[in-house]
Amino acid sequence: METEARASEASTREPETTVEVRCTGHVRTAVGEPELAFTFEGTTLRELLDAFFAEYDVADLLIAETEDEATTRGWADPPEELPGKWAKNPEGEQTRTYARVAVNGQFNEHLDGLDTTLRDGDRVSLMYPFIFCC
Repeated sequence: METEARASEASTREPETTVEVRCTGHVRTAVGEPELAFTFEGTTLRELLDAFFAEYDVADLLIAETEDEATTRGWADPPEELPGKWAKNPEGEQTRTYARVAVNGQFNEHLDGLDTTLRDGDRVSLMYPFIFCC
Protein backbone atom coordinates (compact mmCIF):
# COMPACT_ATOMS: atom_id res chain seq x y z
CA MET A 1 0.00 0.00 0.00
CA GLU A 2 2.66 2.52 1.04
CA THR A 3 4.76 1.76 -2.05
CA GLU A 4 1.73 2.34 -4.30
CA ALA A 5 1.01 5.66 -2.59
CA ARG A 6 4.59 6.85 -3.14
CA ALA A 7 4.52 5.74 -6.79
CA SER A 8 1.22 7.56 -7.32
CA GLU A 9 2.56 10.72 -5.66
CA ALA A 10 5.74 10.61 -7.76
CA SER A 11 3.76 10.21 -10.99
CA THR A 12 1.55 13.24 -10.26
CA ARG A 13 4.44 15.55 -9.36
CA GLU A 14 5.75 17.97 -11.93
CA PRO A 15 8.98 16.93 -13.61
CA GLU A 16 12.14 18.60 -12.34
CA THR A 17 14.25 20.73 -14.67
CA THR A 18 17.76 22.03 -14.01
CA VAL A 19 18.86 25.15 -15.87
CA GLU A 20 21.88 27.41 -15.75
CA VAL A 21 20.83 30.84 -14.45
CA ARG A 22 23.11 33.76 -15.32
CA CYS A 23 22.65 37.03 -13.47
CA THR A 24 23.92 40.48 -14.41
CA GLY A 25 23.90 43.94 -12.87
CA HIS A 26 21.55 44.50 -9.95
CA VAL A 27 20.27 40.91 -10.11
CA ARG A 28 23.82 39.58 -9.73
CA THR A 29 24.35 41.84 -6.72
CA ALA A 30 21.10 40.67 -5.07
CA VAL A 31 21.67 36.97 -5.79
CA GLY A 32 25.37 37.10 -4.92
CA GLU A 33 26.45 34.86 -7.81
CA PRO A 34 27.02 35.52 -11.51
CA GLU A 35 25.74 32.06 -12.45
CA LEU A 36 24.28 29.01 -10.75
CA ALA A 37 22.55 25.73 -11.53
CA PHE A 38 18.92 25.93 -10.42
CA THR A 39 16.52 22.98 -10.17
CA PHE A 40 12.77 23.58 -10.06
CA GLU A 41 9.54 21.62 -10.44
CA GLY A 42 8.07 22.18 -13.88
CA THR A 43 9.21 22.87 -17.41
CA THR A 44 8.28 26.49 -18.19
CA LEU A 45 9.97 29.83 -17.73
CA ARG A 46 7.01 30.91 -15.56
CA GLU A 47 7.56 27.95 -13.19
CA LEU A 48 11.30 28.66 -13.07
CA LEU A 49 10.77 32.32 -12.23
CA ASP A 50 8.17 31.51 -9.55
CA ALA A 51 10.60 29.10 -7.87
CA PHE A 52 13.60 31.39 -8.33
CA PHE A 53 11.75 34.42 -6.93
CA ALA A 54 10.63 32.33 -3.92
CA GLU A 55 14.30 31.65 -3.15
CA TYR A 56 15.84 34.96 -4.28
CA ASP A 57 13.97 38.21 -3.73
CA VAL A 58 14.59 39.73 -7.17
CA ALA A 59 11.12 39.77 -8.79
CA ASP A 60 10.80 43.54 -8.25
CA LEU A 61 14.04 44.06 -10.16
CA LEU A 62 12.79 42.20 -13.22
CA ILE A 63 9.01 41.97 -13.58
CA ALA A 64 6.82 45.00 -14.27
CA GLU A 65 3.31 44.87 -12.88
CA THR A 66 1.98 47.65 -15.11
CA GLU A 67 2.60 48.92 -18.62
CA ASP A 68 4.09 52.12 -17.13
CA GLU A 69 6.77 50.12 -15.27
CA ALA A 70 7.67 48.36 -18.53
CA THR A 71 7.92 51.49 -20.65
CA THR A 72 10.56 54.16 -20.84
CA ARG A 73 10.08 57.67 -22.12
CA GLY A 74 12.57 58.73 -24.74
CA TRP A 75 13.58 62.14 -25.95
CA ALA A 76 12.50 61.38 -29.52
CA ASP A 77 9.18 60.19 -30.90
CA PRO A 78 9.35 56.69 -32.41
CA PRO A 79 8.76 56.35 -36.16
CA GLU A 80 5.26 55.40 -37.27
CA GLU A 81 6.52 52.09 -38.67
CA LEU A 82 9.07 50.44 -36.43
CA PRO A 83 11.81 48.40 -38.13
CA GLY A 84 12.17 44.66 -37.48
CA LYS A 85 9.94 42.44 -35.37
CA TRP A 86 8.50 43.98 -32.22
CA ALA A 87 6.88 41.74 -29.63
CA LYS A 88 6.03 42.09 -25.98
CA ASN A 89 4.43 40.00 -23.29
CA PRO A 90 0.98 40.77 -21.87
CA GLU A 91 0.72 43.32 -19.06
CA GLY A 92 1.90 41.81 -15.78
CA GLU A 93 4.34 39.52 -17.61
CA GLN A 94 6.63 42.19 -19.03
CA THR A 95 10.04 43.08 -17.72
CA ARG A 96 10.80 46.43 -16.15
CA THR A 97 12.38 49.14 -18.25
CA TYR A 98 15.95 48.05 -19.14
CA ALA A 99 15.52 44.60 -17.48
CA ARG A 100 15.44 41.48 -19.65
CA VAL A 101 14.89 37.73 -19.32
CA ALA A 102 16.47 35.59 -22.04
CA VAL A 103 16.47 31.86 -22.77
CA ASN A 104 19.53 30.55 -24.61
CA GLY A 105 20.33 34.08 -25.78
CA GLN A 106 16.84 35.01 -27.02
CA PHE A 107 14.56 37.45 -25.25
CA ASN A 108 11.55 35.57 -23.87
CA GLU A 109 9.01 37.77 -25.65
CA HIS A 110 10.40 36.53 -28.98
CA LEU A 111 9.78 32.94 -27.86
CA ASP A 112 6.60 31.95 -25.98
CA GLY A 113 6.92 34.56 -23.23
CA LEU A 114 6.68 33.12 -19.73
CA ASP A 115 5.21 29.93 -21.22
CA THR A 116 8.51 29.13 -22.98
CA THR A 117 9.39 25.47 -22.43
CA LEU A 118 12.72 24.86 -20.70
CA ARG A 119 14.88 21.76 -20.87
CA ASP A 120 17.72 20.53 -18.68
CA GLY A 121 20.85 22.56 -19.39
CA ASP A 122 19.10 25.59 -20.90
CA ARG A 123 20.69 28.94 -20.09
CA VAL A 124 18.37 31.56 -18.58
CA SER A 125 19.74 35.09 -18.23
CA LEU A 126 18.25 37.54 -15.74
CA MET A 127 19.52 40.97 -16.69
CA TYR A 128 19.08 44.33 -15.05
CA PRO A 129 22.14 46.41 -15.92
CA PHE A 130 23.74 49.14 -13.90
CA ILE A 131 22.99 52.38 -15.70
CA PHE A 132 25.23 55.37 -15.19
CA CYS A 133 24.72 58.84 -16.51
CA CYS A 134 27.10 61.68 -17.17
